[in-house]
Amino acid sequence: MSHPVLAGIDGSERSSAAADWAAWEAASRGVPLRLVHASPPLPGTVLPGPALDRLHHVGARMLQRVVTDLRDRYPDVEVRGEQTDEAPAAALLAAARDAGLLVVGTRGTGGFDGLAVGSVALRVAAATPCPVVLVPQRPGTFGEGTRAAHGAAQIVVGFDGHHPVGEVADFAFSVAEVRGASLRVVQAWAFPAEAVSPTTLVVTEEDRATWEDQEVLQLSDALRPWREKYPSVTVRTDVVLLHPVETLLNASRDAALLVVGRRIDPQATEGRLGPVTHAVLHHARCPVAVVPHAG
Repeated sequence: MSHPVLAGIDGSERSSAAADWAAWEAASRGVPLRLVHASPPLPGTVLPGPALDRLHHVGARMLQRVVTDLRDRYPDVEVRGEQTDEAPAAALLAAARDAGLLVVGTRGTGGFDGLAVGSVALRVAAATPCPVVLVPQRPGTFGEGTRAAHGAAQIVVGFDGHHPVGEVADFAFSVAEVRGASLRVVQAWAFPAEAVSPTTLVVTEEDRATWEDQEVLQLSDALRPWREKYPSVTVRTDVVLLHPVETLLNASRDAALLVVGRRIDPQATEGRLGPVTHAVLHHARCPVAVVPHAG
């Protein structure tokens, strides 16, 4: 990835975690970091000029503090900050056209207690042309221990050996390679339609083992190109007889990052998140990367 890493910030704790994540990613890839703070006019409110100037000044000072902090902690990263009067989602979508990765907090300063993912995060995850990482409120492995956590923990990717998606696999393998992390490839599967019928009400252990072996072989064959492309990445595969959402959420408990895909829909001008990705964003126990793909 040669394009800059982009992060949206608004002064919230989640956006601070997102900025830190983005800075680490930019440092590891040797690319610049671009921070965007959007402060559009308040809807339906007419404020006197001095008050608007004051709000703009407060936002600019917050942005500069974040830029200065990240430059101090990541001296090898070129950090740039910019303010815009556009709405946050529109500003990030426009800026992401030239980015290799966008990082945002799952929620900003708006919303309400108990809201897992805010409207801005959902919109950019559904429509951004580059991969998007959504970072939850700063967990225990973040903060001063971010660098250690990034390097030591496990990357998890949801994968389907029957319909392999190159963009998702390539992103997950490249992140694992850069961080020196292990990669866990998870595939959910279900019994074939012929497993249960009016004449077959019970699935035998022998039949289950046969079908599971077929899934394991299919996954192994599908991953071969990426194993060869990234020989330094230690890969573990898990084929799980469970719904994809449950499978991914269970795997997220021990992950530093969960990678999922999003099919690009040319007919959806605002983008679209599939049901599995949507559920994962709301309930995962770790940051989630959403990788767009055409297939």
